[in-house]
Amino acid sequence: MSAFREAFARARDAGDWQACMAAIPYANWLGLRAVTVDNEVLVQLAYDDRNIGNPSLPALHGGVMGALLEMCALFEILYRAESTLIPKMITFTVDYVRPARAIDTFARATIVRHGRRIATVRAEAWQDDRTKPVAIATAHMLVLPAES
Repeated sequence: MSAFREAFARARDAGDWQACMAAIPYANWLGLRAVTVDNEVLVQLAYDDRNIGNPSLPALHGGVMGALLEMCALFEILYRAESTLIPKMITFTVDYVRPARAIDTFARATIVRHGRRIATVRAEAWQDDRTKPVAIATAHMLVLPAES
């Protein structure tokens, strides 16, 4: 097993999702934070000027929103699965519901269907009000079996 997977497995087993998040360079660069609250993985994107895509509004960049949702979906699968292997993304679709303002943004994900090899995950991001999402994503991932 690679050093990355060993470190990731230790962090996952300890429930230290922030250590897992820090192991992913782009997530680390964005400053994403992951925690579990009431058996639910929540990912936070703290506001940062470099994440602004439209300075006239100002609104967060769509790619940053997509990364937030993708990481949230990925961590939901890792949280619920037995494997420490990172799933491979097959398709990822984002619906931008409204502009994401220049404030902290949160995301959560739910597994819609988990088959033997393919999982479908729905993720949503919000800012002030959890019932008013700013973006919604659907991910289809290849979930690899645990190594023996």
